[in-house]
Amino acid sequence: MKRLITSLMLLNLMGFSGWAWADAVAPTVNKGDTAWMIVATLLVIVMVIPGLALFYGGMVRAKNMLSVLMQVFVIFSLSAVLWVTYGYSVAFTEGNTFFGGFSKVFLQGVTPDSMAATFTKGVYIPEYIYIAFQLTFSAITPALIVGAFAERIKFSALLLFTVIWFSICYLPMAHMVWYWAGPDAYTDTAAAEAATATAGFLFQKGALDFAGGTVVHINAGIAGLVGCIMMGKRIGYGKEFIAPHSVTMNMVGASLLWFGWFGFNAGSNLEANGLAALVVVNTLVAAAAATLAWMGTEWLVRGKPSMLGATSGAVAGLVAITPACGWAGPMGSMLLGLVAGAVCFWSVTRLKHALKYDDTLDAFGVHGVGGIVGALGTAVVASPALGGTGVWDYVANAVADYSMGTQLASQTWGVATAIVWSGVASFVAFKIADIALGLRVDETTERQGLDVAEHGETAYNL
Repeated sequence: MKRLITSLMLLNLMGFSGWAWADAVAPTVNKGDTAWMIVATLLVIVMVIPGLALFYGGMVRAKNMLSVLMQVFVIFSLSAVLWVTYGYSVAFTEGNTFFGGFSKVFLQGVTPDSMAATFTKGVYIPEYIYIAFQLTFSAITPALIVGAFAERIKFSALLLFTVIWFSICYLPMAHMVWYWAGPDAYTDTAAAEAATATAGFLFQKGALDFAGGTVVHINAGIAGLVGCIMMGKRIGYGKEFIAPHSVTMNMVGASLLWFGWFGFNAGSNLEANGLAALVVVNTLVAAAAATLAWMGTEWLVRGKPSMLGATSGAVAGLVAITPACGWAGPMGSMLLGLVAGAVCFWSVTRLKHALKYDDTLDAFGVHGVGGIVGALGTAVVASPALGGTGVWDYVANAVADYSMGTQLASQTWGVATAIVWSGVASFVAFKIADIALGLRVDETTERQGLDVAEHGETAYNL
């Protein structure tokens, strides 16, 4: 019963396509919310291209810069096509607790008049803009994985892996966490029980994930860890000095990521209201606090604060606040950022070297670890006693009593499921790509650089 009550209270879960409308509330499309969602969608696109591409590209060697830009750019394009072909339907239509159905493949049945529910009863946005917004999430997630094995993967194998991983890993996770019937289905206890029974597995467990801590960051981070272990270390790793070729590009990319992240997080509210404004503040202060935490820790440990450390800290803070941004207060967000900055610094310096894996651009160290910190931390910072918003009960139409222990158990379900599902699915996807095409480039290609060998051009004409 506790899990049911927690599910009834979920204000967070942005993913759904069940438009169950109560007779008492006539659905209407809000033009202001629609305009905001168009802007938010464009902001997330900026996060990926050029933001993530430049952030990652600046950290590799010059001979591999173009390959990273190409990988991120093409993964975005490939995922967009997969999303509108079958991805949206599998993620956001009713099926079972792990997979949706095929009723909306090729977006059949969707028209300019189709509506998607927000988190306010009776308030809707056009389904097309909801589809576009969710498309950007499905595209950035596999692009994040690239950072773990940059400078050594075959482009063809990466594309095959993306198709498989998108289908068997991203879509089920999105359905498990974000699919529900919408707020208008929650009219009374009996209706709520019926609606919750059709929701995703982790929704039913009460896991909170406002904008993608499990679906995006833990999911991608674990996939990256599996990939870099399966591919092995780069030639010269741990023996030669391998430095980023352009911290300037890295800083520009990090700044674009931070800028676009406001669309990522605040857009996940689906409405332009006071809660979206709170999410903007939370996103801002968490990233700022994590920047200072990473920089300060690095300064103490290594004697000098680096620009690369500052940008990595900012991204760690953005990752950690993502699942919590709609429930935390500003002070809770700041605390989460401080913790994430220090913990992620430890993960990319001590943990990586202790376990001896070559996570090239720290996709696991920042996104995987930061996502875990944020997902578990959500249970703490969401507490009204600590300045959080609590969780909304759609049956009572009020903020419900909050149990940190109960919510922490739900968050643990989300984290554990993401780790196991992504770990297994990623191994399968990489293994198929390896058998079919071979995952890693040969030694000559790796030494020459992927730009010329894989793409026949270079990022710079020197």
